[in-house]
Amino acid sequence: MSEFSEKTDAAFMRTALALAKKGWGLVSPNPMVGALIVRKGKVIGRGFHRKAGGPHAEINAMSDASAPFKGSTLYVTLEPCSTFGRTPPCVDAIIKAEISRVVIGVLDPNPRHAGRAVKILEENGIAVTVGIAEKKCRELNESFFKWIVSGTPFVLLKLATTLDGKIATAGGESKWITGASARRRVQTLRRWADAIMVGGETVRRDAPSLTVREPDDWKRQPRRIVCSKTMTVEKLTAMMPEGRAPELVLPLSLKEWQRFLKKLGAENVTSLLVEGGGELASSVLNAGIVDKVEFHIAPKILGGRNSRSSVGGENPLSLADALNISDVSIRKYGCDIAVSGYIKKK
Repeated sequence: MSEFSEKTDAAFMRTALALAKKGWGLVSPNPMVGALIVRKGKVIGRGFHRKAGGPHAEINAMSDASAPFKGSTLYVTLEPCSTFGRTPPCVDAIIKAEISRVVIGVLDPNPRHAGRAVKILEENGIAVTVGIAEKKCRELNESFFKWIVSGTPFVLLKLATTLDGKIATAGGESKWITGASARRRVQTLRRWADAIMVGGETVRRDAPSLTVREPDDWKRQPRRIVCSKTMTVEKLTAMMPEGRAPELVLPLSLKEWQRFLKKLGAENVTSLLVEGGGELASSVLNAGIVDKVEFHIAPKILGGRNSRSSVGGENPLSLADALNISDVSIRKYGCDIAVSGYIKKK
């Protein structure tokens, strides 16, 4: 009986995924990748991609392992690179090491590369298996996948609301709708994001830092972008003194949003986190640029016809105008519920 099975491959790939997640927020615009080397059923090497421009996960796993590698299997969450970039092709190192088998979670999304490594490895006598834990491997790098194919960042809209969909009182009070656990989740999202955007009203009302505060020694701070027609860069700098210098953009039309995303993508922004408020949320949703939403819902009912809604904008004429969400996921953070999913494109 072979030592390999779909079950054992899936188990080792889960370990490789856990390693990949150690690169969360550290490797953009590169993807997060984890690698594992297994010989005779035992893990002999572990590695993950630590920073853009540094050794890839496969190389780190080989460095962690003890040679010889003949008869071993390499598990890697993303197809090994097959071209020269800032580092040499990983396929060359795999072939030279005489690794016998490679298990790949998901193929490289770049049309110029997708599957190329598989062909090279097989031509050199290395057995290749593709598609183990593919969905999870793809989800981990959904921002990279979107950016590498379209040239635009993956856009996540995150909002904190009450049960009745309110983000603030009529007077603008909004701290804190959700609890400490949900706010820690926001810090995780900020570490992931290359850029964070809010509306000018949110800045005036909450004076958010839009920085990563947990851990407090986090070096890779996101770009901070404020969408407003009344704020100035000078005002923003005075209100947001910490972190990277805030950037100001005017409210955008539908076509202008696409040009704006292209500009960000050209500047290696692979992920954009939109944190509100209601009018900005409406604008990005109506422009069709949101890929995914994450609503943090607190077990509170605020009420009030003038309390501020999580999504503003013009009144829809029909329920048919509602945006539908697919692949819905529900998690609990303390007493708060997080509902996330992908916007179904019309």
